[in-house]
Amino acid sequence: MMSQQPVLLPYGDPAFVADPFPLYRRLREDGPVRRAVIAGGLDAWLVTRYEDGLAALFDPRLSSDVRDASDPRLIEQLPEFERDSMMSNMLRSDPPDHTRLRRLVSKAFTARRVAELRPRIQEITDRLLDAVVPAGRADLVADFALPLPVTVISELLGVPVDDRHDFQRWTDAMLMRGERMPDPAVVNEAWQRMHAYVTKHLETKRAQPGDDLLSALISAHDDEQRLNDDELIAMTFLLLVAGYVTTVNLIGGGIAALLAHPDQLALLRDRPELLPDAIEEFLRYDGPVSPGIARFAREDVEIAGVTVPRGATVLVASAIADRDPARFPDPDRLDITRRDNGHLAFGHGIRYCLGAPLARLEGQIAIGTVLRRLPDLALAVPPAELRWRPGGLRGPVRLPVTFTSFGAPAA
Repeated sequence: MMSQQPVLLPYGDPAFVADPFPLYRRLREDGPVRRAVIAGGLDAWLVTRYEDGLAALFDPRLSSDVRDASDPRLIEQLPEFERDSMMSNMLRSDPPDHTRLRRLVSKAFTARRVAELRPRIQEITDRLLDAVVPAGRADLVADFALPLPVTVISELLGVPVDDRHDFQRWTDAMLMRGERMPDPAVVNEAWQRMHAYVTKHLETKRAQPGDDLLSALISAHDDEQRLNDDELIAMTFLLLVAGYVTTVNLIGGGIAALLAHPDQLALLRDRPELLPDAIEEFLRYDGPVSPGIARFAREDVEIAGVTVPRGATVLVASAIADRDPARFPDPDRLDITRRDNGHLAFGHGIRYCLGAPLARLEGQIAIGTVLRRLPDLALAVPPAELRWRPGGLRGPVRLPVTFTSFGAPAA
């Protein structure tokens, strides 16, 4: 019988934050559904095994709308910008609203638009590396993984070059966690400034559309339905929340994983064609969301023989399920040649991450270019001194590296 006493996920313990997987493994072995106290002191039910997690992501009784949760703290603890956009946020909506929003956004955020970004992402990547090459050392988070995706998102949204410094500063204040949780007052001030800017930017794009995603979102329609202003603003912030921090963590975490596994680093240098498989393995092995994806029970729901009560928070614990030995052979080993890699890092079903192709593209270009241009890349500190972000979103806070040789930019 599974214990119903909640286990505490100790986000205040640096050892757990640096390596949560021993505890995650014990939780999975303890039972398929496990009550836990997560970040913010909130109670949740962790779905710890792969097949149960996959089924939960398809279960219509599990809502994405936080208003279905019985614990009011879930809304109270959200930053102001998330509370304000809750009614219009595709990430937190259910059908039929989610269906309409996703259909309209998909008309603008196409595979072709993402593919056309490749040369520009490569150019930004090389420019960022050019800036650190003379020093022979860098923080690959602050100097590289942070500015790359926010620059890409700025260009996607048509943010003028002169505004991008403020745009990144506000985004960082709202979203980026260091070793401590951010000050709510600082987050809310950044949100007010960003909201005012995006509202004005939206007016400009409506009057003078360009060849950018925001202009395409404004014009996207389906049977005369369009995104209203609140939905357009919410979509802008969804791009920042879902497309910025997670990509930072994918790039920083992927490079950190390679530096911690010299055999895999050497293999990827020798066989760069393995890069797409390597990206999937980084997402499975130590993905940018931990422990997983939140849902809220609309009614009593039985999961793997355990009854989860109505209003409960359910965490489909992708970080735990993606190391389930029943699904992945030798799951605690980083293996960039792994092929059958249907991880849950991007979710599944109707809410599968719309930005996954862009995240994969940025990860491949960023990590591939670092390996090609910095052939003797090495950590500048012992691995044990790396610090990781606490709670919810996982990635290194800093990634100090050294190098003595470097290659030329892409032709």
